This record gives sequence, C-alpha cells and structure tokens, in this order.
Amino acid sequence: MVTAIIISAIAMTGIVAARYLLTSGIFAWATQKVKPGLYAPLSRQIRTEIYWSLLSAAIYGIPAGIVAWGWQNRGWTQIYTDLAEFPIWYLPLSLLIYLFLHDTWFYWTHRWMHQPKLFKVAHAVHHASRPPTAWAAMSFHPIEALTGAFVVPALVFLVPVHIGVLGLVLGIMTLMGVTNHMGWEMFPRALVHSRLGNWLITASHHQRHHEAYTCNYGLYFRFWDRLCKTDSGISSAFLR
Repeated sequence: MVTAIIISAIAMTGIVAARYLLTSGIFAWATQKVKPGLYAPLSRQIRTEIYWSLLSAAIYGIPAGIVAWGWQNRGWTQIYTDLAEFPIWYLPLSLLIYLFLHDTWFYWTHRWMHQPKLFKVAHAVHHASRPPTAWAAMSFHPIEALTGAFVVPALVFLVPVHIGVLGLVLGIMTLMGVTNHMGWEMFPRALVHSRLGNWLITASHHQRHHEAYTCNYGLYFRFWDRLCKTDSGISSAFLR
C-alpha cells in the first residue's frame, strides 16, 4: 500500500509539473509574440521562478497522489464518474462551489501570508518576482505551497464532484494562476471593465496586488476583496 501511494504521489507530481511547464510555457511564448522583449531583462528571475514552482509541484503532488490512490483503490472521496448519480444542473453548481471555496481559502491565507513575520519567511519568495511573469504562477516558498496544496484534495472528501468538473477546476486554477501573473492583460477591455469583469480577477487586478502588496488578495473573484474593502481596482499600468 505504501509503495502504491508513493508511486501515485510521484506520478501526480509529474503531472502537476508538466501542467505548469506546458501552461506557463505557452503563455510565455504568447508574451514573446504579443509583448516582444517584456521578459528579456528577467531571465535570472524566470529561472528562480521555475525552481520554486517545480518545488511547489512536488508539494502539490503528494496530497494529490494520496487522493488519486484513495479514489481508485478505496472509494474514499466524493468524486463520481456516473452522470446519472446527480442532476445535470449540479455540474455547474459544483464548479462554482469549488471555485468559491477555493477562492475563500486563498483570500484568507493570502492575507495571512502578508503578516510581516510570515511575509518575510515565506511569501517574500513570491513577491521577489518584480514584475511577475507567466512562470511565477507557482513560485512559492514551501510553507506557502503547503497552504494551497491541501485545499482541493480536502474538498473532494466533502463536496461531491464529477471527475470532469474536477479537471475543469484544476484547469481554471492553472490558467488563472498563469495569466494573472504574466504582466499584460489577455482579456478584452470590454470584459475587464464590464459588470461581470468587475467581479472577476484577471491580470489587470492582480498586478495591482504586486504593486501595492496590501490589496487585491483574491484568486478568481473580487467578492472577498469588495466585502472586506481590500479591493484597490486595477493597475494603472493596464489603463494605458
């Protein structure tokens, strides 16, 4: 059993690392095409971002591997594959539940990480990226990586989710993590400044966090930032 869990954890670490390298690589390539030279002065920083991100991938892979093994061999989780098990309307609802709960955890742990002592010990690694790039999505100190590694694995024991929706959650998590850090806005201004855009987090919003440090803590939605009055709008650099 122990050997099987270790193999599963190694496999999941490889999957998380590959997902990061592929997604960040695609958007770094897109940056080269859309914003030539934007990352040119940052080669040393990018190497550091990749180092910390791959270390984070190993930390994320351990609980993911345990969950994968438990689902396949013990049926421990609430992951299901039969669409008839729950009504079809539950699919989008479960997606929103997972994103909202993940966003809630991220917001509060992120604010916690900005406490002076914790920031100096752990979160400073992420903010060492000035400005962040598409490679900075998982550039975390191991302490910070641990705070995020167990969220989705814990939720699958508590909230029923179809395997396809779970894959979509992980895909959105990766996509948002990369695009929010890449230093330019890929979404149209019409969306960013729309009613919907005013509740979503994109690069325009998260860049402001990397500029001011004391605002814009969310991951997907601006709900908690607005409720707690930590929303500082979008970066002035993105208004040009």
